[in-house]
Amino acid sequence: MTDTAITPSDLQSLDLGIGGMTCASCVGRVERALRKVPGVQDATVNLATERAHVTFGPDASATDIDAVVRRAVRNAGYEPRSAAEQEADEESASPWAGFMPVAIGLILSAPLVLPMIGDLFGQHWMLPPWAQFLLAAPVQFILGARFYKAGWHAVKALSGNMDLLVAIGTSAGFGLSLWLWFTAQPGHVPHLYFEASAVVITLVLLGKWLETRAKRQTTAAIRALHALRPDVAHLLGRDGEVDVPIAEVMAGDRLVVRPGERIPVDGEVLEGHTQVDESMLTGEPLPVVREAGAALTGGSINGDGRIIMQVSAVGSETVLARIIRLVEDAQAAKAPIQRMVDKVSSIFVPVVLVIALLTFLGWMWTGAGVEASLIHSVAVLVIACPCALGLATPAAIMAGTGVAAKNGILIKDAEALEIAHKVDTVAFDKTGTLTVGQPRLIAFHVEPASDEARTLAAVASVQSGSEHPLARAVLAAARERDVAIPEPEGVRAVPGRGTEGEVAGRSYLIGSLRWMQELGVELGDLARQAAILQEQGATVSAVAERRTSGLVAVALLAFGDEPKPGAREALAALKASGVRCVMISGDNKGAAHAMARRLGLDPDAGEVMAEVLPGDKAAAVRQLQQGGHVVAMVGDGVNDAPALAAADVGMAMGNGTDVAMHAAGITLMRGDPKLVAAALDISHRTVRKIRQNLFWAFAYNIAGIPLAALGFLSPVVAGAAMALSSLSVMTNALLLKRWEPKQK
Repeated sequence: MTDTAITPSDLQSLDLGIGGMTCASCVGRVERALRKVPGVQDATVNLATERAHVTFGPDASATDIDAVVRRAVRNAGYEPRSAAEQEADEESASPWAGFMPVAIGLILSAPLVLPMIGDLFGQHWMLPPWAQFLLAAPVQFILGARFYKAGWHAVKALSGNMDLLVAIGTSAGFGLSLWLWFTAQPGHVPHLYFEASAVVITLVLLGKWLETRAKRQTTAAIRALHALRPDVAHLLGRDGEVDVPIAEVMAGDRLVVRPGERIPVDGEVLEGHTQVDESMLTGEPLPVVREAGAALTGGSINGDGRIIMQVSAVGSETVLARIIRLVEDAQAAKAPIQRMVDKVSSIFVPVVLVIALLTFLGWMWTGAGVEASLIHSVAVLVIACPCALGLATPAAIMAGTGVAAKNGILIKDAEALEIAHKVDTVAFDKTGTLTVGQPRLIAFHVEPASDEARTLAAVASVQSGSEHPLARAVLAAARERDVAIPEPEGVRAVPGRGTEGEVAGRSYLIGSLRWMQELGVELGDLARQAAILQEQGATVSAVAERRTSGLVAVALLAFGDEPKPGAREALAALKASGVRCVMISGDNKGAAHAMARRLGLDPDAGEVMAEVLPGDKAAAVRQLQQGGHVVAMVGDGVNDAPALAAADVGMAMGNGTDVAMHAAGITLMRGDPKLVAAALDISHRTVRKIRQNLFWAFAYNIAGIPLAALGFLSPVVAGAAMALSSLSVMTNALLLKRWEPKQK
């Protein structure tokens, strides 16, 4: 008997807030604890968001797993919290939340530091030992209790973390001071190190408070998205408008949206006409017109019209909820580079403890004495904090994905963000991605004896009752030219061929050239024009009039897709940055090459792949990858999903299908090709920030530990440097929040 394999679609997930984590070592310990829970398939913990994402099998109950996972987190020494509780605390937190312990530490430490400042000016102030003890003890054992508690949990788990380093280092300094005080000769006041222990703890608390404050800025994108959901909707019932909580709104309900209000949920306009600001979704600042039948997205802002809408999706099924979920998942995910950092962090603390011991023994061997040897080893313990290492990657990813979402670029996972900066080839689907995706009448030729306006009016009249895309294109062209469209008579559709009908007593047939050939219609002078239009990639139809002499060709209609506004400029920008662009199309070579040239692509340089069947797009992407290229695929349709999944990075147009968006790692909410270059740019900048942060985090430790071991840094200076390292990493990551697409 064999076990049934678990597929990704069978897995369930759980998000959990975790309090008390201080460094990358804490992350590793929580992950190990969670992965040991029966039924858990995987667990990922993010230090910057202070959250765990737990994946478990189909046999486990979500309620049971939640309880067991919480117990595992608590047993590991941390505080489990629901994601909702964490969000509520973050939203209600003031800028000064959590500062009280820091303020108390600063007040108690200040008198201990004053004598050090006085020494610089030749003033020798010295508090008696008992006063120093009374000031330092509350800092060490009350404010610093968190370090002892977390450090003890780390020891029980046979691992180490920042708290253990701080607890051991400051306890050694505090203990040495007590020993020097009690063993001093009567009348002699020895130099004590109470101030070092108290100031180090205070500085670490200050650093963590500043770090937490900076973290709140990186999660601002999520909070801003949550804030887009109104609390109340105006339900239209039998008794008129009734205000109901948004949680009570159901699909199929009719809602009233007043001017200036946020649209509460997804739906479509039933009555009214307005303009809607969708910049929160697409990054596009201009309002868009919405009238009867048009789709509405929850969270966008209604303009100056009162509308009645019908609800199509609520709760977790709305576009806004899916966007929030995508951004949260991206911010919680680990980039490949972070896994390497986690491995380094797991051995970092034990190595530091060994270095601190060697420092103590080395100074003792040189005859420096117990006092000096212990102080130098304390400095090593204090400065060697893996906080900066743990924050380097997630802080940059949070800031990068947050600012990208603000500009209409949704990055589904951190891996897509990291890989995107390596992309050197971008493959574009043609229809709907680089082109509008709707045929337009691009040419209308009539025989010399016919009147162009009258013939176009007759053709539009016959086509007026049809829903065929080509018929709609004819009607749109007639409206653009202000042609009056008369009422037709006896209109009849001929499946697979065309349409025929009468207008003002004249009988017309409109259809494919093949139909005309079957009917024996001679194109005459129009034949040469039809051949030219077909070579240019246009779809050509003919118009024949039934006369007493038989059927006579009177006009040609040429249809073609149009490039999206800005598509040519978007491709030019990518090519200018050194990225190769390729268009994949199912059209024949003539049509594909003609459109490619309009878009600025060179078919002779291999920038067009024509006659590619929908099912072969993924193979086309793999063909590009075989040349050693890192390929991004950009598409919008269901048939693009396999190619999006096959590419190194899939980018789905937000105006496309849900299937394409699920298959892609990045979604471009505006459906604007210019966002492709912007997505690659934010990826470049985010990865650069990650590398900068990791460089400084490693460089800080590589330089700081030897300096502390050699006696060039006191514990106080080491504590300040440690706090500064974490803060510098967060600040550097937050610089990404100023990013904007170049072509916005």
